[in-house]
Amino acid sequence: MATVNLKINNRAITAEAGQTVLEAARENGIYIPTLCYLKDINKSGACRVCLVEVKNARTLLSACTTPVSEGMEVFTNSARALKGRRNTVELIMSNHNKNCLSCKRNQNCELQTLCEELGIRENKFEGAHTPTTLENASYGIVRDTSKCVLCERCIQTCKKVQGLGILGLQNRGFETFMGPAFNKGFNDVNCMQCGQCVINCPVGALTEKEDIHYVIDALNDPTKTVIVQTAPAVRASLGEEFGMPIGTRVTGKMAAALKACGFDRVYDTNYSADLTIMEEGSELLRRLNNPDAVLPMFTSCSPGWVRYIEYQYPELLPHLSSAKSPHMMFGAILKSYWAENNGIDPKDIVTVSIMPCIAKKSEARRPECNTAGVEDVDYVLTTRECGRLIKMMGIDWETLEDDDFDTDLVHDYTGAGVIFGTTGGVMEAALRTVKQIVENKKLEKVDFEACRGMEGVKEAAVEVAGKTLWIAIASSMKYAKPLLEEVKAGQSKYTFIEIMGCPGGCINGGGQSIIPSKVKNGELGYGYKELRMKALYDEDELMDLRVSCDNPQIQALYKDYLGEPGSELAEKLLHTHYTAKTKYHVLDEE
Repeated sequence: MATVNLKINNRAITAEAGQTVLEAARENGIYIPTLCYLKDINKSGACRVCLVEVKNARTLLSACTTPVSEGMEVFTNSARALKGRRNTVELIMSNHNKNCLSCKRNQNCELQTLCEELGIRENKFEGAHTPTTLENASYGIVRDTSKCVLCERCIQTCKKVQGLGILGLQNRGFETFMGPAFNKGFNDVNCMQCGQCVINCPVGALTEKEDIHYVIDALNDPTKTVIVQTAPAVRASLGEEFGMPIGTRVTGKMAAALKACGFDRVYDTNYSADLTIMEEGSELLRRLNNPDAVLPMFTSCSPGWVRYIEYQYPELLPHLSSAKSPHMMFGAILKSYWAENNGIDPKDIVTVSIMPCIAKKSEARRPECNTAGVEDVDYVLTTRECGRLIKMMGIDWETLEDDDFDTDLVHDYTGAGVIFGTTGGVMEAALRTVKQIVENKKLEKVDFEACRGMEGVKEAAVEVAGKTLWIAIASSMKYAKPLLEEVKAGQSKYTFIEIMGCPGGCINGGGQSIIPSKVKNGELGYGYKELRMKALYDEDELMDLRVSCDNPQIQALYKDYLGEPGSELAEKLLHTHYTAKTKYHVLDEE
């Protein structure tokens, strides 16, 4: 591999030919601030924050777009470079609304951090502001262009991670703004509502739509029984909202905090993840035993992925499992089985889901998902909203002692339910149960390691009762699309395909804690998704039960109420249907 020799701040270093100054600097522990840069996604040089001085260069150059060359001398902290960088940020701030105190990203904003680092204390440039759009009609995403810095990170994330490209820069010059085509709302275009644009926005221009105050109102309504459930991936991220290291597993603290908030019941969605496996696994077995059934079967747990297929591949909807996602199943059980056992009118039950996903907000509003004439899930809070709720309630996170979830309905859940929160987890959980049921014996080996890892696409051949099942796993639509094209062309060899809307699965969902850019860009030498994934697999290994069909409370639910997987009542409560949607407009790919 060819290398070049250069100096950065008078320090001699060697870099790979073709690297940028920014990449060479970071590999050698030299910090250059950025705003628009996002590793492997965006390095347009649009923000000009990474300006550096290069000897004999006429102007300052952007480090993220300037390639290294033999003998180059770079100065990242010269007076000229610092002045240029400061002027750039001051100009960005001149068109920013600066309502930091009321912004959701306050103290976790990259622009705010830059102002602190550069010592910007005054509004040097004052004048007119670009006309702004405040879009609040979407189920999950709020867009406020008065905070947008035109960095293009959301645009490139939508295009390169999800392969959609519904966002773009519109108009020119001072009138430029970011948004869906023709300034339409997110509900009016083929948006997945996945929230990857939100977690990659460096400021507060894109945020989740907040439902905290509706939940607080319900908690203070004596006529309502308010029940909360927490998704598997939340326990691997919620601690970050309180300054804990990335990937800290906070299952017990989370349960304690939600009880302190005043919820009447605090349950773990892992219970219904086991229920999902029973329904989805049984559906797969029925398809395998029916020569006319549609195969491969797709998982249906990820609402962002479900929205994607409804818009982009409606002809493939018969391949999608009809099983609701775990939290929607739980909502249905709470407003039927649980309501009947406790003598409560379903209309007086408020179900709240704590989810790592923004798309769950739109999923909860699907007209197909209702039980007893009421919605299965009333409100969805993201991991970030959950952290804000706990703080708002004045609960001291640090002094909380671990507590257990309520056990009147959910005492048992399995490790298979826990790993739902990571890419490959649903597939592994399904394989554990399907193999055990078909072979009618306890698994000798519970771990299906071929399902694990952060690769965009994984595949494996799994032996079940002497037959080979080919399975595939993809997270993010960039990696799912080739699999879908194979199915569309009738050339797929797979029997079962897991697809998650977000890269890495729910551990990297659009509602999870915002990761600092230094971590996302690899400056600190570790992967945040891997740390969160490890937290879930660690909990899986600690569980006495690790196969969903071994959950005694799930067995009791079928015995006492549902009958069997796929029964008429199970179909009514736990399954749904999908609707082809018309795309409004897709921006042309470059």
